[in-house]
Amino acid sequence: MGGVEDEPPSKRVKVSSGESGGLSDGISVGEQGSCSLSGSMARLLASQEDDEVVGSKGVIKKVEFVRIITEALYSLGYSKTGAHLEEESGIPLHSNLVDLFVQQILDGQWDESVTTLHQIDLTDETIIKLASFVILEQKFFELLDGEKVKDALDTLRTEITPLHVNYDRVRELSYFIVCPSQISLEKTSRLGSRKKLLEELQKLLPPTVIIPENRLVHLVEQALDLQRDGCRFHNSSIGEMSLLVDHQCGRDQIPCQTLQILQEHNDEVWFLQFSHNGKYLASSSCDCLVIIWEVEGQVSVRHRLNGHQQPVSYISWSPDDDQLLTCGLEETVRRWDITSGECLCIYEKSSLGLVSCGWAADGKSIFTGVTDKSISMWDLEGKELECWKGQRTIRIADLGITNDGKELITICKENAILLFGWETNSEKFIEENQVITSFALSEDRKFLLVSLWNGDLHLWNIDGCSKLIAKYKGHKRSRLLVRSCFGGLEQAFIASGSEDSQVYIWHRLSGELIFTLAGHSGAVNCVSWNPANPHMLASASDDRTVRIWGLNRVNTNSNGSHSNATHCCNGKS
Repeated sequence: MGGVEDEPPSKRVKVSSGESGGLSDGISVGEQGSCSLSGSMARLLASQEDDEVVGSKGVIKKVEFVRIITEALYSLGYSKTGAHLEEESGIPLHSNLVDLFVQQILDGQWDESVTTLHQIDLTDETIIKLASFVILEQKFFELLDGEKVKDALDTLRTEITPLHVNYDRVRELSYFIVCPSQISLEKTSRLGSRKKLLEELQKLLPPTVIIPENRLVHLVEQALDLQRDGCRFHNSSIGEMSLLVDHQCGRDQIPCQTLQILQEHNDEVWFLQFSHNGKYLASSSCDCLVIIWEVEGQVSVRHRLNGHQQPVSYISWSPDDDQLLTCGLEETVRRWDITSGECLCIYEKSSLGLVSCGWAADGKSIFTGVTDKSISMWDLEGKELECWKGQRTIRIADLGITNDGKELITICKENAILLFGWETNSEKFIEENQVITSFALSEDRKFLLVSLWNGDLHLWNIDGCSKLIAKYKGHKRSRLLVRSCFGGLEQAFIASGSEDSQVYIWHRLSGELIFTLAGHSGAVNCVSWNPANPHMLASASDDRTVRIWGLNRVNTNSNGSHSNATHCCNGKS
């Protein structure tokens, strides 16, 4: 029952891959037939070759290499080929004892399997106890499933409890004895297949005893990941990586050509941000105007949002992209409907200005930074729900929310960022040795990109204990607020504006500066990478324009219209 194979023991048994793809897809059980060497000869040949290595670097042990190839063959269903490899190489996938142990597990011979477990060459007594525990736990549930409650109780009392491990779990098992009605879900998960038990045992036993399932596939995937991460220009999921050649992308995968110049603003463009779904772009300017651009083929104007009396310094999209918050410079925050372009609410405090804004994770409330260095929480209708006094923020328009929505991120001092647990009033700080000018959060909210007064960018991991993990240099900043962002496929790149009128792009993992994009005639204040299109980047400049960057080709509408934009080739109008 429960996934036990019924093939006679004289055959080499491989658990079918049709069930859940468990560990046993690569576990074979020993045979005495002509297709395999005797256990003693296999061990003799294996011991002779134990120090042999393959490969030019001399680091791959031949025995290990052959074993993982054998496991891969069995996992792929090539049982005969796997058996022939064991025979020809003299290197068994597993020892006779391990083969016997696996077969006993599959056959439900619990007491015998525990005895065999003790005979396997395991030096760690803790591993033996933990492995015995999960075996006897399976025995316990199968006895209960067969309505042998007394035998299950005896197993719990005389076999499981004396192991003196996992006391909490022992209490849970006792509960199943007295409250059998609570066991149905647990039994469903434990009795589906004994393969699941083998998966648990694999995690406990050393890999030298049982080769980890799909180990060769895992190693190949690691190699591909390393090649991809080392590729400075990998920015497309199209064109799968091949095992036949080393992976290397070309520079043409990075958005480096100006596709459109958007010229609807009448003054310096300070801020811009794509919506989460990548369908819209919002830009704000010193002209007090916010423009919602529709991103579909050509980027075109959808709404002009008038109402602010001061330059608009910050924008924040709602989690569902249906609404937008805009913040005037030390003025008010406005909430807009994206479909109609209507202003839905104005948030303001008497005699005080608002300097930043952001959405709660559930989209049902908002947060704002205030000029008196406090943070306010509002409902959507404009009622202030909470206000946290003290030096929570300074007059820099940056406010972020962690992924769980429980921490607010603000610049609280010139050289410090505060992670404020607004529900618990907890505080954590990130301190720099330079004045902080702005920051940006990664899409998964686990990383914080901090812009410093000296022009450097610092990347912090804020998932748990905050840690500085990377630095980026090269762009120019001396007097203006210049913003940066994450972007590209899996956010593999860092982009930043610069006072020298260029956009700078770094490879995130290596820190290498891979592109500088020329085209603007004034300082580039802000950049935003389309989260839904790794080949689209936008930049905002003091030259009153927004540039849309794409791959090295002109991307026009089918009708050739140039609505609301000047089309460019190679960055020149």
